Amino acid sequence: MGQAQQTENSEEIDVKVLQDMYRKFVLECPSGVLYLHEFKRFFGVDPTGEASEYAENMFRAFDKNGDNTIDFLEFVAALNLVFRGDLEHKLRWSFKVYDKDSNGYIDRDELRSIIDSIYQVKRGSKTNTEDSKLTVDEVVNRILAAVDSDGDGTITMDEFIKGAQEDPWVLSMLKLDMNPARWVMDQRRKSAYF
Repeated sequence: MGQAQQTENSEEIDVKVLQDMYRKFVLECPSGVLYLHEFKRFFGVDPTGEASEYAENMFRAFDKNGDNTIDFLEFVAALNLVFRGDLEHKLRWSFKVYDKDSNGYIDRDELRSIIDSIYQVKRGSKTNTEDSKLTVDEVVNRILAAVDSDGDGTITMDEFIKGAQEDPWVLSMLKLDMNPARWVMDQRRKSAYF
């Protein structure tokens, strides 16, 4: 009794697990917050390497209140989304990664920047797919054609979610952002060797 909290999706979060997570968080971040440089160091990201911009975008998406730090509640919310969130929640999170200036839509430059980061991360991890034979601009054009339903050159959150849910290719192109847990684990594994 009292040892677990129900979540919206009826899964239980064990209080002991939360306490352990908090202890580890405070050990890594004695100030109680995680700054961008600590986030990169924690996940073994070279500040100037190919994964740096991707890590910055993930950090910004995790930083719900926009104060340039991740506190424990933001950290737990992000982990909960990554490991337990449904497709729509993950797409909403992905949209925030793409919407770099947080103005509510993704323009061509933002889309190109993130797709370029994804390509760099794929090259760095030696992940070669059929889609990586397309240029960044070809991918951007194809995503805009598939998702920008009103043709205004920008993508709203609704267009982003609907387009990704309806087009398997678009969804597959977003998979790296949709599964940051794998990327985080890969970065932790890499950092363990150095």
